[in-house]
Amino acid sequence: MEILIISGLSGSGKSRAATFLEDIGYYIVDNLPAEMMLKFANFCTASGGRYDRVALVYDVRAGEPFQRLIDVLDKLRRRDGVRCHMLFLETDTRVIISRYKETRRSHPLCAEGISIEEAVRRERELLAPVREHADFVLDTTAFSTSKLRSELLTLFGGGDTRQALNVSVMSFGFKNGLPLEADLVFDVRFLPNPYYVPELKRLTGLDVAVRDYVMNAPESHEMLQKLEELLAFSIPLYQREGKSQLVVAVGCTGGRHRSVAIACQLAAYLRSLGYRVELSHRDKDNRR
Repeated sequence: MEILIISGLSGSGKSRAATFLEDIGYYIVDNLPAEMMLKFANFCTASGGRYDRVALVYDVRAGEPFQRLIDVLDKLRRRDGVRCHMLFLETDTRVIISRYKETRRSHPLCAEGISIEEAVRRERELLAPVREHADFVLDTTAFSTSKLRSELLTLFGGGDTRQALNVSVMSFGFKNGLPLEADLVFDVRFLPNPYYVPELKRLTGLDVAVRDYVMNAPESHEMLQKLEELLAFSIPLYQREGKSQLVVAVGCTGGRHRSVAIACQLAAYLRSLGYRVELSHRDKDNRR
C-alpha cells in the first residue's frame, strides 16, 4: 500500500495537486489529523486492496503540533507493506498574497490585525520541520496548472504517463449533430458508403462484412495510417499540457457504418500503444 502525505504552505497548490493525484488513481482525504492517519492506514490495509494508493492532505488547519505528523510519518515508514512518502509544496510569499487576493479567502493564520504577509511568514516557520522530513519539495511559484500536473505525473505516475490519460473514441453521425464533448473530430464521409449496398444497409460497422467493405478501399488504409500517426504524435503533447481526458470523435453521415468501423480500428491501435481507451458508438442504432 502507498500513502502519500501532501503538506505545505497555504495557497501553494495542495488542493489542485490532490485533484491531479485523484485523476491518476489516488484516494484523497483532506485535512486528516495526524493522530487519525495510523487508524486510517489500518483501515486501508484491511480493505483488500481497495485503497492501495492514498493521498492525505495535511496543513495548519489540523490545529495540532506538527511534531505529531513527523512522529506518525516515521511510524508509517517503518511499517511492513506500506510505502509512505511526503510531498511538500511551497510558493513565493508574493504569489501566495496574490492568490488570496484573487480568491478573497482568508489565510488560516490570519487573525485580527495580522497581515497575510505576516501569516505566511509564521506558517513558513511552523512548517519548517515538516519540510525537512519531506521526500519531495516542489516550489510552485512559476508553475502553470499543466506544469504542476506534469511534475506530479513524473513523480507519482508510476513511470507510465500513458496511464494518466483517458482516451475516449466515439463514432457519430453528422446528421445528428457534432458531439459537444469532442476534442478532435475526424470526418470519414469521403470513404465508400456501405449504406448503398443492399446487403450491408441494415448492418453496422461492428459487422465483419461492413468492416471489410470499408477497409478494403485503399483510401481507408491510407487515411487510417495518417490518423494513427497524428494521434501517436499529438496525444503525448496533450498529456504534457496537463490534459487528463481526450475525446476523439469519428463521424460519417448517419453514424452506423463507416465511422463505427474506423473508430474501432483507431481504438484498437491506441490500446496497442498502452493507452486506456473507451469506445462508444453514439448513433449506431439510429435508423435513417
